[in-house]
Amino acid sequence: MNVMHDLLPGHSRGRAARAWRRSASAAINWAFRGRADLRSDSFAESGLPRMRNFRIPFTAMASACEVVLSCEDEDEAMTLAEAAINEVQRIEQKFSRDRRDGIVGRINAAAGLSAIECDGETLALLDFADSLYRASDGLFDITSSVLRRAWEFKLIHRRAYQGLAEARKLVGWERVARVGRSVRLAQVGMELDFGGFSKAYAADRAGTLMTARGARHGYVNLAGDVRVVGPKPDGTPWMVGIGDPQHLGEDLATVPVDQGALATGGNSGRPLDLQGRRHGDLLDPSTGWPVTHWRSVSVMAPLAMAAGHCRTIAMLKQAEGLEFLRASGMNYLAMDQAGTIHTRIEATERPTMQHCYA
Repeated sequence: MNVMHDLLPGHSRGRAARAWRRSASAAINWAFRGRADLRSDSFAESGLPRMRNFRIPFTAMASACEVVLSCEDEDEAMTLAEAAINEVQRIEQKFSRDRRDGIVGRINAAAGLSAIECDGETLALLDFADSLYRASDGLFDITSSVLRRAWEFKLIHRRAYQGLAEARKLVGWERVARVGRSVRLAQVGMELDFGGFSKAYAADRAGTLMTARGARHGYVNLAGDVRVVGPKPDGTPWMVGIGDPQHLGEDLATVPVDQGALATGGNSGRPLDLQGRRHGDLLDPSTGWPVTHWRSVSVMAPLAMAAGHCRTIAMLKQAEGLEFLRASGMNYLAMDQAGTIHTRIEATERPTMQHCYA
């Protein structure tokens, strides 16, 4: 399957689109290079090996995460989960903008001063970021995280913003200089942030490692970026809940997924109340203000990276995001600010997205 071709069929023509698919494919290829608290439930079906469901929670990327596996014994489950968790933590340490010893931290610390040499994995992800910038008409810009300085997302209520005009001067992917394997940010204060796709990348890498080690039934869930390695042992799909942004703690929908990925984003994670309206922490780099059209967007795709950036670009496009989702060819479920549900369900014999109100 050509994942990049399926990703954005609306952009399937032209030299720019072909370049986008080539660079995006490089990042996808990197995703396929080949003890926590534990709870388990018994699972057995006639004619099948006796297996148990293991749920291993952990924290990564400032989020509650989990690995869910069906295995014959605890040792197998823990070995598989450990490989997945270690890979997620490796990616977090390497690409977090908050770690000065990681590659992104070093690039940011040298902004306006010097170029930093990067390895192949980092260069592939920078190529991916470039492809997303072009596919989104500049809305998906990994230099835009500086805008967060003007907002207090750790506070539930915020009546004013500060320093937004100054922060906007530091935004601009076109000001990231790349020569060979070196990367340099043009101005002191600029920064890169891989947060727009690092969780999805980590989910794909974790799922790939578990599959390579023999996992056939389970998934990894990184706070809404879900990668499924295979169905339950009886062939039925895993039921993944999509949180209701209007009623925290409740599910808007239940999604059956037996393979591939599901990515969900919205305004319920780190909310900001501004002038009586609830906003998420996703910012439009052209204005510096939070996007407001969508309360929640969920997308299904073969890979978490594909689902994740399709979700994010749709949210950044705001009202135009619905046409973007329709053109993607993927299954989606989205709720706008008015509470209206928009969904696409592909007619197929395989279980796909469906919404079931709680």
